[in-house]
Amino acid sequence: MNVVTNNKWIGQRTIRPDGADKVTGRAAFAADTTMPGMIWGKVLRSPHPHARIKSIDTSKAEALPGVKAVVTARDIVNFPVDKSVMLGIQDMRWMCRNVMAREKALFPGHPVAAVAATTEAIAARACELIEVDYEVLPWTIEIDDAIKPDAPILHEFLKFEGKPSNIAGRIEVKKGDIAQGFAAADIVVERSFTTRPVHQGYIEPHACLVSVGADNKTTIWSSSQGQFMVRAMTAHLTGIPQSDIRAIPAEIGGGFGGKTIVYLEPLATLLAKKSGRPVKMVMTREEVMRATGPTSGSKSTVKIGATKDGRIVAAQGTFYLQAGALPGSPIRGAVGCSFSCYEISRTFSRWGSTSSPTAPRSRPIGRRARRSAPMR
Repeated sequence: MNVVTNNKWIGQRTIRPDGADKVTGRAAFAADTTMPGMIWGKVLRSPHPHARIKSIDTSKAEALPGVKAVVTARDIVNFPVDKSVMLGIQDMRWMCRNVMAREKALFPGHPVAAVAATTEAIAARACELIEVDYEVLPWTIEIDDAIKPDAPILHEFLKFEGKPSNIAGRIEVKKGDIAQGFAAADIVVERSFTTRPVHQGYIEPHACLVSVGADNKTTIWSSSQGQFMVRAMTAHLTGIPQSDIRAIPAEIGGGFGGKTIVYLEPLATLLAKKSGRPVKMVMTREEVMRATGPTSGSKSTVKIGATKDGRIVAAQGTFYLQAGALPGSPIRGAVGCSFSCYEISRTFSRWGSTSSPTAPRSRPIGRRARRSAPMR
């Protein structure tokens, strides 16, 4: 065996390049960023899980001394629901409705308007002055309630088997004859499992500082898991060309998949453009928990058939993942990977998406999945 004795990295106590700055407090996070002339942005959020927005009156907020800009869904680029606009794994149809409520508020904490003012206190007070006329609508959250035939529908444009539904879609993955596989089994075990949605719980809240020049040249400092994603999504949602946007990542105080999309950056960009001043926005812990995406809750039923000699000859799984307020979920992982560790010749998976008035999940929205397979 070769023993490496003169190696710079393997088996050595290497120095973390960011370690010294972090332990001495020199590391600069997004909320530490400041600029001359900077003003503060705040978000007005819906108190309702599900409500149609009949009207928004921002005139009193705009008249408050110290207020420099107000934005609503009218300022965000609108992507019609009938045509998909994909950016990586995210669909801009849903992203434009997530960063700012458009036709309806879809979860408690859904942004309805945003204000920029000379102080945080003035911005918060201006949010209180915005008058929103809601038509409160019925809602469900749990998967079993959301898929009932008489469940309140979150999105009228979603159809499943020709009818309006909270199931955004379904896919089936089959391998072999599943009935034949179970018939060959000496024992069949079926179990159901549920999990609850869990937030990533990163220590650092979402934060950003955005400066927009008179020539539209935009600079974004933010806490994110990818500056190119920030640049591209902000460009799509604000209408500013990507070539005019520079996104600079700050040190990140945790993300775990929860900072792979934008929440504040498009709003701060539009507020900065309207006001002509750099705008800083920092979420409170309550805003993080209410309005950013945790992992999906789930309901899974797995059925496995095996022979006495220990071979799995058939496996079937049906998986429901909570979608949150907008279509999309990490269900593909459940379908594609649930039985991939085993040599099974017959499988069947089926999935569908369930929408409910909670913050959209960090991975696209929930679906139902089913997979079955007999093993060789």
